[in-house]
Amino acid sequence: MTGLRHLLSAADLDHETAIAVLDTAAQMSATQSREIKKLPTLRGRTVVNLFFEDSTRTRISFEAAAKRLSADVINFSAKGSSVSKGESLKDTALTLQAMGADAVVIRHHASGAPHRLAHAGWVDAAVVNAGDGTHQHPTQALLDAFTLRRHLAGDADNPDGVGLDLAGKHVAIVGDVLHSRVARSNVLLLHTLGARVTLVAPPTLVPVGVEAWPCAVSYDLDGVIADQQPDAIMMLRVQRERMGAGGGGTTGATSFFPSPLEYTRTFGLDARRLRMLPDHAIVMHPGPMNRGLEISADAADSDRAVIVEQVANGVAVRMAVLYLLLAGEREAWS
Repeated sequence: MTGLRHLLSAADLDHETAIAVLDTAAQMSATQSREIKKLPTLRGRTVVNLFFEDSTRTRISFEAAAKRLSADVINFSAKGSSVSKGESLKDTALTLQAMGADAVVIRHHASGAPHRLAHAGWVDAAVVNAGDGTHQHPTQALLDAFTLRRHLAGDADNPDGVGLDLAGKHVAIVGDVLHSRVARSNVLLLHTLGARVTLVAPPTLVPVGVEAWPCAVSYDLDGVIADQQPDAIMMLRVQRERMGAGGGGTTGATSFFPSPLEYTRTFGLDARRLRMLPDHAIVMHPGPMNRGLEISADAADSDRAVIVEQVANGVAVRMAVLYLLLAGEREAWS
Protein backbone atom coordinates (compact mmCIF):
# COMPACT_ATOMS: atom_id res chain seq x y z
CA MET A 1 0.00 0.00 0.00
CA THR A 2 1.32 3.44 -0.91
CA GLY A 3 1.29 6.34 1.54
CA LEU A 4 -2.01 8.12 2.11
CA ARG A 5 -2.24 11.67 0.87
CA HIS A 6 -5.59 12.38 2.55
CA LEU A 7 -7.84 10.84 5.20
CA LEU A 8 -11.37 10.93 3.81
CA SER A 9 -12.98 7.71 5.01
CA ALA A 10 -12.44 4.85 7.42
CA ALA A 11 -12.29 2.74 4.24
CA ASP A 12 -8.93 4.40 3.50
CA LEU A 13 -7.41 2.49 6.41
CA ASP A 14 -6.34 -1.12 6.00
CA HIS A 15 -5.38 -3.18 9.05
CA GLU A 16 -1.69 -2.30 9.00
CA THR A 17 -2.33 1.40 8.48
CA ALA A 18 -4.96 1.57 11.21
CA ILE A 19 -2.60 -0.10 13.70
CA ALA A 20 0.15 2.36 12.70
CA VAL A 21 -2.14 5.32 13.39
CA LEU A 22 -3.26 3.93 16.74
CA ASP A 23 0.32 3.15 17.79
CA THR A 24 1.41 6.67 16.81
CA ALA A 25 -1.52 8.06 18.79
CA ALA A 26 -0.28 6.12 21.83
CA GLN A 27 3.09 7.85 21.46
CA MET A 28 1.37 11.22 21.14
CA SER A 29 -0.78 10.50 24.18
CA ALA A 30 2.31 9.80 26.26
CA THR A 31 3.65 13.28 25.48
CA GLN A 32 0.47 14.91 26.79
CA SER A 33 1.22 13.95 30.40
CA ARG A 34 4.38 16.06 30.36
CA GLU A 35 4.56 19.55 31.80
CA ILE A 36 5.31 20.94 28.33
CA LYS A 37 2.93 19.29 25.91
CA LYS A 38 4.14 20.91 22.69
CA LEU A 39 6.23 19.12 20.10
CA PRO A 40 8.16 20.94 17.34
CA THR A 41 7.16 18.43 14.66
CA LEU A 42 4.96 20.65 12.45
CA ARG A 43 6.65 23.98 13.04
CA GLY A 44 6.24 26.12 9.93
CA ARG A 45 3.24 24.15 8.66
CA THR A 46 -0.24 25.66 8.39
CA VAL A 47 -3.41 23.73 9.27
CA VAL A 48 -6.79 25.22 8.33
CA ASN A 49 -9.93 24.11 10.15
CA LEU A 50 -12.67 24.63 7.57
CA PHE A 51 -16.02 24.11 9.29
CA PHE A 52 -19.29 24.53 7.39
CA GLU A 53 -21.23 22.90 10.26
CA ASP A 54 -21.31 23.78 13.93
CA SER A 55 -18.89 21.80 16.05
CA THR A 56 -17.36 22.02 19.50
CA ARG A 57 -15.47 18.82 20.28
CA THR A 58 -14.08 18.06 16.84
CA ARG A 59 -13.03 21.62 15.99
CA ILE A 60 -11.35 22.26 19.33
CA SER A 61 -9.73 18.83 19.25
CA PHE A 62 -8.17 19.42 15.82
CA GLU A 63 -7.07 22.91 16.88
CA ALA A 64 -5.43 21.57 20.04
CA ALA A 65 -3.79 18.73 18.09
CA ALA A 66 -2.28 21.07 15.48
CA LYS A 67 -1.08 23.58 18.07
CA ARG A 68 0.53 20.90 20.22
CA LEU A 69 2.50 19.88 17.13
CA SER A 70 3.56 23.56 16.77
CA ALA A 71 1.65 24.14 13.52
CA ASP A 72 0.10 27.50 12.67
CA VAL A 73 -3.70 27.17 12.85
CA ILE A 74 -6.35 29.10 10.95
CA ASN A 75 -9.94 28.55 12.08
CA PHE A 76 -12.55 29.20 9.39
CA SER A 77 -16.26 29.17 10.15
CA ALA A 78 -18.88 29.46 7.42
CA LYS A 79 -20.97 31.73 9.62
CA GLY A 80 -19.86 35.32 9.21
CA SER A 81 -17.55 34.45 6.30
CA SER A 82 -17.86 34.95 2.55
CA VAL A 83 -19.60 31.56 2.41
CA SER A 84 -22.62 33.19 4.03
CA LYS A 85 -22.51 35.66 1.12
CA GLY A 86 -22.66 32.87 -1.44
CA GLU A 87 -19.00 31.99 -1.99
CA SER A 88 -18.56 28.46 -3.38
CA LEU A 89 -16.44 25.69 -1.90
CA LYS A 90 -14.12 26.01 -4.89
CA ASP A 91 -13.48 29.71 -4.34
CA THR A 92 -12.96 29.16 -0.63
CA ALA A 93 -10.49 26.39 -1.44
CA LEU A 94 -8.58 28.59 -3.88
CA THR A 95 -8.32 31.23 -1.16
CA LEU A 96 -6.84 28.67 1.23
CA GLN A 97 -4.43 27.53 -1.46
CA ALA A 98 -3.27 31.11 -1.94
CA MET A 99 -2.65 31.34 1.81
CA GLY A 100 -0.36 28.30 1.70
CA ALA A 101 -2.38 25.79 3.68
CA ASP A 102 -0.53 22.49 4.22
CA ALA A 103 -3.58 20.65 5.58
CA VAL A 104 -7.29 21.38 5.45
CA VAL A 105 -9.53 19.81 8.06
CA ILE A 106 -13.07 20.06 6.67
CA ARG A 107 -16.51 19.48 8.14
CA HIS A 108 -19.35 19.93 5.67
CA HIS A 109 -23.08 19.27 5.61
CA ALA A 110 -22.84 17.69 2.14
CA SER A 111 -21.70 14.08 1.92
CA GLY A 112 -18.69 13.88 -0.41
CA ALA A 113 -17.49 17.48 0.03
CA PRO A 114 -14.08 16.47 1.49
CA HIS A 115 -13.55 14.03 -1.40
CA ARG A 116 -14.37 16.80 -3.86
CA LEU A 117 -11.94 19.17 -2.14
CA ALA A 118 -9.20 16.54 -2.14
CA HIS A 119 -9.49 15.47 -5.76
CA ALA A 120 -10.70 18.52 -7.70
CA GLY A 121 -7.22 20.02 -7.94
CA TRP A 122 -8.17 23.18 -6.03
CA VAL A 123 -5.63 22.69 -3.22
CA ASP A 124 -2.29 20.97 -2.82
CA ALA A 125 -2.94 20.46 0.89
CA ALA A 126 -3.66 17.20 2.65
CA VAL A 127 -7.39 16.95 3.33
CA VAL A 128 -8.80 15.42 6.52
CA ASN A 129 -12.51 14.67 6.72
CA ALA A 130 -13.90 15.93 10.04
CA GLY A 131 -17.43 14.79 9.16
CA ASP A 132 -19.40 15.09 5.92
CA GLY A 133 -23.17 14.88 6.07
CA THR A 134 -24.28 11.41 7.08
CA HIS A 135 -21.32 9.83 5.28
CA GLN A 136 -18.00 9.52 7.18
CA HIS A 137 -16.11 10.71 10.27
CA PRO A 138 -12.86 8.71 10.20
CA THR A 139 -11.00 10.39 13.07
CA GLN A 140 -13.97 9.74 15.38
CA ALA A 141 -13.76 6.05 14.50
CA LEU A 142 -10.01 6.12 15.18
CA LEU A 143 -10.41 7.71 18.60
CA ASP A 144 -13.16 5.23 19.42
CA ALA A 145 -10.90 2.35 18.37
CA PHE A 146 -8.04 3.82 20.41
CA THR A 147 -10.30 3.97 23.48
CA LEU A 148 -11.61 0.45 22.91
CA ARG A 149 -8.12 -0.97 22.44
CA ARG A 150 -6.88 0.68 25.63
CA HIS A 151 -9.70 -0.84 27.71
CA LEU A 152 -10.21 -4.19 25.99
CA ALA A 153 -6.80 -5.19 24.59
CA GLY A 154 -4.30 -3.46 26.84
CA ASP A 155 -2.84 -4.88 30.04
CA ALA A 156 -0.42 -3.81 32.79
CA ASP A 157 2.59 -4.39 30.56
CA ASN A 158 1.03 -2.71 27.52
CA PRO A 159 -1.70 -0.34 28.75
CA ASP A 160 -2.37 1.18 25.34
CA GLY A 161 -2.50 -2.17 23.55
CA VAL A 162 0.28 -1.07 21.19
CA GLY A 163 0.57 -3.38 18.20
CA LEU A 164 -2.74 -5.08 18.97
CA ASP A 165 -6.09 -5.03 17.22
CA LEU A 166 -9.63 -5.76 18.47
CA ALA A 167 -9.96 -9.33 17.24
CA GLY A 168 -12.65 -11.25 19.10
CA LYS A 169 -14.22 -8.18 20.71
CA HIS A 170 -17.91 -7.37 20.29
CA VAL A 171 -19.20 -3.80 20.04
CA ALA A 172 -22.90 -2.88 20.00
CA ILE A 173 -23.69 0.44 18.31
CA VAL A 174 -27.14 1.62 19.34
CA GLY A 175 -29.53 4.30 18.12
CA ASP A 176 -29.84 6.65 15.17
CA VAL A 177 -27.73 4.71 12.68
CA LEU A 178 -29.55 6.21 9.70
CA HIS A 179 -28.17 9.71 10.22
CA SER A 180 -24.85 8.71 11.82
CA ARG A 181 -21.55 9.15 10.05
CA VAL A 182 -19.99 7.91 13.31
CA ALA A 183 -21.75 4.55 12.95
CA ARG A 184 -20.70 4.15 9.32
CA SER A 185 -17.06 4.91 10.07
CA ASN A 186 -16.98 2.70 13.16
CA VAL A 187 -18.51 -0.29 11.40
CA LEU A 188 -15.80 -0.14 8.74
CA LEU A 189 -12.84 0.46 11.06
CA LEU A 190 -13.89 -1.98 13.78
CA HIS A 191 -14.38 -4.68 11.15
CA THR A 192 -10.91 -3.90 9.77
CA LEU A 193 -9.49 -4.30 13.29
CA GLY A 194 -11.18 -7.69 13.73
CA ALA A 195 -14.06 -6.72 16.02
CA ARG A 196 -17.62 -7.98 15.65
CA VAL A 197 -20.20 -5.20 15.39
CA THR A 198 -23.95 -5.32 16.00
CA LEU A 199 -26.12 -2.36 15.09
CA VAL A 200 -29.22 -1.95 17.26
CA ALA A 201 -31.93 0.51 16.18
CA PRO A 202 -35.60 0.85 15.36
CA PRO A 203 -36.30 -0.25 11.77
CA THR A 204 -36.99 3.37 10.76
CA LEU A 205 -33.45 4.37 11.79
CA VAL A 206 -31.63 1.58 9.92
CA PRO A 207 -30.26 2.63 6.50
CA VAL A 208 -31.37 1.01 3.26
CA GLY A 209 -28.65 -1.40 2.12
CA VAL A 210 -27.30 -2.07 5.61
CA GLU A 211 -27.21 -5.77 4.79
CA ALA A 212 -24.09 -5.03 2.73
CA TRP A 213 -22.27 -3.60 5.75
CA PRO A 214 -19.83 -5.89 7.62
CA CYS A 215 -22.01 -6.13 10.74
CA ALA A 216 -25.13 -7.70 12.23
CA VAL A 217 -28.40 -5.83 12.79
CA SER A 218 -30.86 -6.23 15.66
CA TYR A 219 -33.99 -4.41 16.78
CA ASP A 220 -33.84 -5.80 20.34
CA LEU A 221 -31.42 -4.02 22.68
CA ASP A 222 -32.29 -6.13 25.72
CA GLY A 223 -31.73 -9.29 23.70
CA VAL A 224 -28.32 -8.16 22.41
CA ILE A 225 -27.15 -7.23 25.92
CA ALA A 226 -28.49 -10.36 27.62
CA ASP A 227 -27.63 -12.93 24.95
CA GLN A 228 -24.48 -11.52 23.32
CA GLN A 229 -22.86 -9.73 26.29
CA PRO A 230 -21.01 -7.07 24.26
CA ASP A 231 -17.61 -5.82 25.41
CA ALA A 232 -18.64 -2.24 24.66
CA ILE A 233 -21.86 -0.40 23.95
CA MET A 234 -21.77 2.79 21.91
CA MET A 235 -24.85 4.98 22.19
CA LEU A 236 -25.55 7.28 19.23
CA ARG A 237 -27.13 10.71 19.51
CA VAL A 238 -30.65 11.03 18.14
CA GLN A 239 -29.98 13.62 15.43
CA ARG A 240 -33.22 15.55 15.43
CA GLU A 241 -31.69 18.31 13.30
CA ARG A 242 -31.37 15.81 10.42
CA MET A 243 -34.90 14.47 10.74
CA GLY A 244 -36.67 16.97 8.52
CA ALA A 245 -39.83 18.57 9.85
CA GLY A 246 -39.51 19.94 13.31
CA GLY A 247 -35.79 20.73 13.07
CA GLY A 248 -34.37 20.69 16.56
CA GLY A 249 -37.73 19.92 18.15
CA THR A 250 -39.55 16.65 18.48
CA THR A 251 -41.87 16.79 15.44
CA GLY A 252 -39.26 15.57 12.97
CA ALA A 253 -37.97 12.96 15.41
CA THR A 254 -41.38 11.48 16.05
CA SER A 255 -41.75 10.73 12.35
CA PHE A 256 -39.07 8.09 13.00
CA PHE A 257 -40.34 6.76 16.34
CA PRO A 258 -43.64 7.12 18.24
CA SER A 259 -42.36 9.39 21.03
CA PRO A 260 -39.16 10.26 22.91
CA LEU A 261 -40.42 8.28 25.89
CA GLU A 262 -41.04 5.19 23.75
CA TYR A 263 -37.58 5.51 22.18
CA THR A 264 -35.95 5.74 25.62
CA ARG A 265 -37.85 2.70 26.91
CA THR A 266 -36.87 0.58 23.92
CA PHE A 267 -33.43 1.81 22.87
CA GLY A 268 -32.10 3.99 25.70
CA LEU A 269 -29.28 2.93 28.00
CA ASP A 270 -30.50 3.22 31.59
CA ALA A 271 -29.43 1.84 34.97
CA ARG A 272 -31.24 -1.46 34.41
CA ARG A 273 -29.53 -2.16 31.08
CA LEU A 274 -26.23 -0.96 32.52
CA ARG A 275 -26.45 -3.70 35.18
CA MET A 276 -27.07 -6.30 32.45
CA LEU A 277 -23.73 -5.60 30.77
CA PRO A 278 -20.66 -7.72 31.52
CA ASP A 279 -18.52 -6.41 34.37
CA HIS A 280 -15.72 -5.37 32.00
CA ALA A 281 -17.93 -3.68 29.40
CA ILE A 282 -17.53 0.04 28.73
CA VAL A 283 -20.08 2.68 27.72
CA MET A 284 -19.27 5.08 24.87
CA HIS A 285 -20.94 8.06 23.21
CA PRO A 286 -19.53 10.35 20.48
CA GLY A 287 -21.27 13.41 21.97
CA PRO A 288 -23.03 15.65 22.38
CA MET A 289 -25.43 13.58 24.48
CA ASN A 290 -29.19 13.88 24.72
CA ARG A 291 -29.37 12.94 28.40
CA GLY A 292 -32.64 11.24 29.18
CA LEU A 293 -33.22 10.22 25.55
CA GLU A 294 -30.58 7.77 24.26
CA ILE A 295 -28.66 7.65 27.55
CA SER A 296 -29.64 8.26 31.18
CA ALA A 297 -27.63 10.30 33.65
CA ASP A 298 -26.94 7.06 35.57
CA ALA A 299 -25.28 5.52 32.51
CA ALA A 300 -23.50 8.67 31.31
CA ASP A 301 -21.96 9.34 34.72
CA SER A 302 -21.23 5.74 35.70
CA ASP A 303 -17.78 4.26 36.25
CA ARG A 304 -18.32 2.27 33.03
CA ALA A 305 -18.57 5.42 30.89
CA VAL A 306 -15.44 6.48 28.99
CA ILE A 307 -17.11 9.41 27.24
CA VAL A 308 -14.80 12.11 28.62
CA GLU A 309 -11.81 9.87 27.90
CA GLN A 310 -12.93 9.64 24.27
CA VAL A 311 -12.63 13.43 24.02
CA ALA A 312 -9.12 13.39 25.49
CA ASN A 313 -8.06 10.54 23.20
CA GLY A 314 -9.33 12.52 20.22
CA VAL A 315 -6.51 15.02 20.62
CA ALA A 316 -3.82 12.31 20.56
CA VAL A 317 -5.42 10.55 17.58
CA ARG A 318 -5.70 13.78 15.59
CA MET A 319 -2.11 14.65 16.46
CA ALA A 320 -1.14 11.27 15.01
CA VAL A 321 -3.13 11.83 11.80
CA LEU A 322 -1.69 15.31 11.20
CA TYR A 323 1.81 14.10 12.01
CA LEU A 324 1.65 11.15 9.64
CA LEU A 325 0.18 13.23 6.82
CA LEU A 326 2.47 16.25 7.16
CA ALA A 327 5.73 15.26 8.82
CA GLY A 328 7.04 13.21 5.90
CA GLU A 329 6.89 9.92 7.82
CA ARG A 330 5.28 8.11 4.90
CA GLU A 331 6.68 4.75 5.93
CA ALA A 332 4.29 4.72 8.88
CA TRP A 333 1.39 4.70 6.44
CA SER A 334 2.72 1.87 4.30
